[in-house]
Amino acid sequence: MRIRSAAVAVALTATGLMAVPALVQPAAAESSTIHAQPLDAGRVAHQVEALPGGAARSVDITRDGSTLRTEGASTKASKTLDVEYQVQETGYWCGPAATRIALSARTAPPSQADLAAQLGTDENGTDHIGQVTTVLNSNLGTDWYKTTEMPDDPPTKEQKDQLWADVVRGIDNNFPLVTNIVAPPGNQPPGYPSDQTIYHYFTVIGYDDANGSVLIADPANFGGNQIYWLSFDQLASLVPPKGYAG
Repeated sequence: MRIRSAAVAVALTATGLMAVPALVQPAAAESSTIHAQPLDAGRVAHQVEALPGGAARSVDITRDGSTLRTEGASTKASKTLDVEYQVQETGYWCGPAATRIALSARTAPPSQADLAAQLGTDENGTDHIGQVTTVLNSNLGTDWYKTTEMPDDPPTKEQKDQLWADVVRGIDNNFPLVTNIVAPPGNQPPGYPSDQTIYHYFTVIGYDDANGSVLIADPANFGGNQIYWLSFDQLASLVPPKGYAG
């Protein structure tokens, strides 16, 4: 991810805002967020509960070294996927880490370093969501993933409807979405630095139609927030003027 503070865009370093790729002890947070404690490999660390009014089942989280694995579940109105989660290994590898999470739903994914090379990621991050689309399709041997731009801020009703349809279609077919977001002060997921604009990639790994929410696997690990539910309306407000691969 990248941050913008005092109108200057800079690459996020591995100090201060970025945690090492391991399970950390977070600050207090919402009940819908996974906050994993150091546990023996394979032991259930926590459960992610649906937001109020939701239909989703609890999502079990297990740990193996620095990797978390979600155990997918489904109801008539919701579905979450089985993926491998890792915290991004550098301050600018959110694109590779989010891409790795998406790939892990269908295959044994490459390392973040390998994906960074494939994506052309450098200290300025991953330039465009289209690079993610290409790498996802290449690693999976498919043409499923398409790049969808959302240039309007706020997005139009048609753009929001398309995003929701792509989330549901992707999750129902075991293809997580990778989204490129811009999170300014006043409109941020849990734990984000409230005085900075964050330029970032994260992965959508589930949805709950009963309350219009989506399950996010966020490689930034801001404040220990790793796997959490977010309202769909907020997701739709974060994507412009960027886009998503789905």
